[in-house]
Amino acid sequence: MPTPNQPNSRLRDVISASGCTFDALAKDVRRIAAENGEVLQTNKSAISHWVNGAREPSGRMGQYLAEALSRRLARTVTPTEIGLRGQTETPTATANPDPVVAATELGRADVDRRRFLAIAAFTTAGVAMPLAYDHEATSRMLRARTGGVLVGAEDVDVVRQITTAFSSADERLGGGHGLTTVTAYLADTAAPMLRARFPNEALRQAAFGAVAELAYLAGWKHHDLGQEGAAQRYYQVGYQLACEADPNGHAAWMMRALAHQALSLKQPHHCVDLVEGALTRGLGRVDGQTEALLHITHARAYAAIGEKPSAARALLAAEGALLREDGPQPSYSRVSGPATGTVASHTARTLTDLADHPGTEIQHRAALTRWDPVQYKRVHALTYADLGDSLAAQARADEAIAAWSQSLTLMEGMTSDRTRKAISSLRSPLAIYQRRKVPGATELARRAREALA
Repeated sequence: MPTPNQPNSRLRDVISASGCTFDALAKDVRRIAAENGEVLQTNKSAISHWVNGAREPSGRMGQYLAEALSRRLARTVTPTEIGLRGQTETPTATANPDPVVAATELGRADVDRRRFLAIAAFTTAGVAMPLAYDHEATSRMLRARTGGVLVGAEDVDVVRQITTAFSSADERLGGGHGLTTVTAYLADTAAPMLRARFPNEALRQAAFGAVAELAYLAGWKHHDLGQEGAAQRYYQVGYQLACEADPNGHAAWMMRALAHQALSLKQPHHCVDLVEGALTRGLGRVDGQTEALLHITHARAYAAIGEKPSAARALLAAEGALLREDGPQPSYSRVSGPATGTVASHTARTLTDLADHPGTEIQHRAALTRWDPVQYKRVHALTYADLGDSLAAQARADEAIAAWSQSLTLMEGMTSDRTRKAISSLRSPLAIYQRRKVPGATELARRAREALA
């Protein structure tokens, strides 16, 4: 980064590469600001001051400047690339309204192991981001670009194939497997593709949808590793991209993803409002399987705040939606696996919050029959761990130990913080079982210690 009062050589070089004058660039900045509802008086003197290091762009001007240069060069130019010190915080939907830039910066930060992403914190305010998001303003910005490269259906298909392959590996080997590869592809290939020209609107929507799914996968992998701040940033960007693809169903799904993460972290703030917003968008516009997944998240949100009657109604709505056979189910919601298994699993979590341990056991056992044990190895591992917890809550120690033992066996070889947390949670009940001389408790405690070593 340039030091104060020193020339900004990065900005100077990018402007030179763009081939535009300071006056033309200033006009571009003013036009982009106007697209976003802001009136600026930026002139060529301001550009000169920025290049000479006399001052830096204030407010959102740095973002507008990067956008102007992106349009000139027909590629993504980030504030970091042009040496703006005030733009090095973690990219978020509120800090950077351009999801293509944000996706590029997030992916590149992962590859470069930048500290700001590693220490990013999950925020409850971030959960509510979609509720105040101005999709139309962002869409105008994105559509104003005229890239030189024409994207075809094959380009979009490759993004989907890569997402599918790494999603499958993620379930078997954990979120740590292939994270850098996924984020590098997002930053270097998938997100920049959205700057190009598309032969028709349908392919443009498909491209944004495919990259949104890849961003979701990156977020999910961070979530599995316990890096919740980074996961939330990717989910926010995935939501923005999904709005360009399908502001109803796909955007609703990404709202669900943000709520799901918050509920997993026992942070229910905004979750009811967020899922209700997702249902408003999705009802009547998505298939029954996807709708059921929205309803079951609604149930979890209500249970998390102790609204038992509302949770029960949402559970019934999920069961009813599952009975509809009006597919096809879109790829963005198929990523979570069979809807019947997900609904059973999240029904169990809802009932856990409502202290219905027998009901929780029934639903966990149902979930195990609906997930392929090879394809969804991690799901089975975590479900067996949860099943053991529900059995322990019913004072069925021998059965709990058997379930936990099966869980540990399935977790072998995984790089996943969620599995480590599940193993760590066994220490307290196993210590009690060891004092009670419950058969198998000592051996299972040994295995747990070794797994965590």
